[in-house]
Amino acid sequence: MGANSSSICELPENEYLKRLSGAEAISENDPFWNQLLSFSFTAPTSSAELKLLEEATISVCKSLVENNPRTGNLGALVKVFLSRTKELKISAECQNHLFIWQAHNALFIICYLLKVFICRMSEEELQLHFTYEERMPGSCGVECEDLIEELLCCLIQLIVEIPLLDITYSISLEAVTTLVVFLSCQLFHKEILRESIIHKYLMRGRCLPYTSRLVKTLLYNFIRQERSPPPGSHVFQQQTDGGGLLYGIASGVATGLWTVFTLGGVGSKPTPQQEQSSPLANQSLLLLLVLANLTDVPDAPNPYRQAIMSFKNTQDSTAFPSPSPHAFQINFNSLYTALCEQQKSDQATLLLYILLHQNSNVRTYMLARTDMENLVLPILEILYHVEERNSHHVYMALIILLILTEDDGFNRSIHEVILKNITWYSERVLTEISLGSLLILVVIRTIQYNMTRTRDKYLHTNCLAALANMSAQFRSLHQYAAQRIISLFSLLSKKHNKVLEQATQTLRGSLSSNDSPLPDYAQDLNVIEEVIRMMLEIINSCLTNSLHHNPNLVYALLYKRDLFEQFRTHPSFQDVMQNIDLKFPELKFKYVEEEQPEEFFIPYVWSLVYNSAVALYWNPQDIQLFTMDSG
Repeated sequence: MGANSSSICELPENEYLKRLSGAEAISENDPFWNQLLSFSFTAPTSSAELKLLEEATISVCKSLVENNPRTGNLGALVKVFLSRTKELKISAECQNHLFIWQAHNALFIICYLLKVFICRMSEEELQLHFTYEERMPGSCGVECEDLIEELLCCLIQLIVEIPLLDITYSISLEAVTTLVVFLSCQLFHKEILRESIIHKYLMRGRCLPYTSRLVKTLLYNFIRQERSPPPGSHVFQQQTDGGGLLYGIASGVATGLWTVFTLGGVGSKPTPQQEQSSPLANQSLLLLLVLANLTDVPDAPNPYRQAIMSFKNTQDSTAFPSPSPHAFQINFNSLYTALCEQQKSDQATLLLYILLHQNSNVRTYMLARTDMENLVLPILEILYHVEERNSHHVYMALIILLILTEDDGFNRSIHEVILKNITWYSERVLTEISLGSLLILVVIRTIQYNMTRTRDKYLHTNCLAALANMSAQFRSLHQYAAQRIISLFSLLSKKHNKVLEQATQTLRGSLSSNDSPLPDYAQDLNVIEEVIRMMLEIINSCLTNSLHHNPNLVYALLYKRDLFEQFRTHPSFQDVMQNIDLKFPELKFKYVEEEQPEEFFIPYVWSLVYNSAVALYWNPQDIQLFTMDSG
């Protein structure tokens, strides 16, 4: 960037950046700021583009880190931005492009510098950099007002109060991104942050009253999925007739200003991915997930989590419970539609899990929907393409099914929904099948994939728990679904026999040689027998509660009845086999999803931010929170 500069390689020599990062203090009233902030550019749209920008400005950033304690130029830049945001709402209503343009540019520079500072220093050191002011020789430094809290509060106000228009889209996106960057200190700590300066500012003090409005706005950003306006709709570009008034004003603000700086070319056509996605919706969702997973402080719970747990439908006229300081209302129908449409992303699936798990109003509403297939089918598709998904995404989808199957009404209704031509299911052409039978097929396929590939006991247990919850309400199972249930039991039986045979042979061989240690076959047998018992419980529950409604399952059982013979005398299965033989009602059981610890969710959320955030780049070598090669 710079005067007559349009190439990234020229940025280190740009006179404005060199002055900002140099040893000379710049007053917040200096005309320099108008010159610095009057540039037009196509903002980075990916971490790769921002990486190029970061590599080109390393020397500038190092210089600023070294000189800022004496000049206080970072604080001056923040004050310039704060002064310009005071009239931002009026500027948006009056279509004041120039004012919004320069405010956005100031925030873009602040966000970029903030990320560099956070990567290089602790929160305490960062806080100091915001307190530095110009120091005259021989004078003692006096700390200025708390700029970090003022900046955080300003960003939240910007997000919740500025209307979302073409000219304000970029600055709204930059405000959300800057909050994500502020919270990214967690990435550089191996342990979960429980005492954080930024967390304290966001969960107490001046930011606290905006909690519900911020959560509501971020949710609506996700719901609306507003696409980024076309290039040129929010920056100054000369008109074909020689230029309009605004362009003339912008050109007159600083003669010899930056020329148009671009990473992808001014006016370049957006890629198909950019046309179909919403950077603001994606970034808002990531920020919401990060806020929801902030750790509680000793004297107060996380207010953002409280807001997520307590919001209600706009059509719900009942009063909020008295201790609900952060409650609000939102359109559940719009939220449901957005969640159904966005389940291809990890973060949307995680949001769905959080809402189902923590907000009873959302859970009750969703379970009462008559079009549950719109939500369940995307979840099943995630599990069906398990080999293409990361393990966390699969776990979240599976736990969502487990939560849904805890409800008997859901288990009954899914067998009444008839689907036709499920194109993504490729093992067999399914011209007509109930949603319940399809759910069984996909879960069984996930179990079989897990048996041959990942061998994850946790995945096994949750898949079988979902089937067990449904089993008492099995109705009119599809012939193929009934066959797959028995095929899975057959596969487990063969695996049990194989492991048992290997254990026997190893034991015999060990009698003649005491040199080599014995493999631990007992643990493998224990896991397989636990899974077999759950399968027998599922079959027993179905026969006990809905025998007459499942002729296809009865036929499949009779056709493969020899499979069960070996388990009738096995001490681990005698009781359940006796129940199956006698069709004796067994006590009703229900598997409930287990509470996941924050040690799971916080690294998971930040891995999503690391991989999904729009135009944010962190050096993998600097990351301490999680290993980058983990799923």
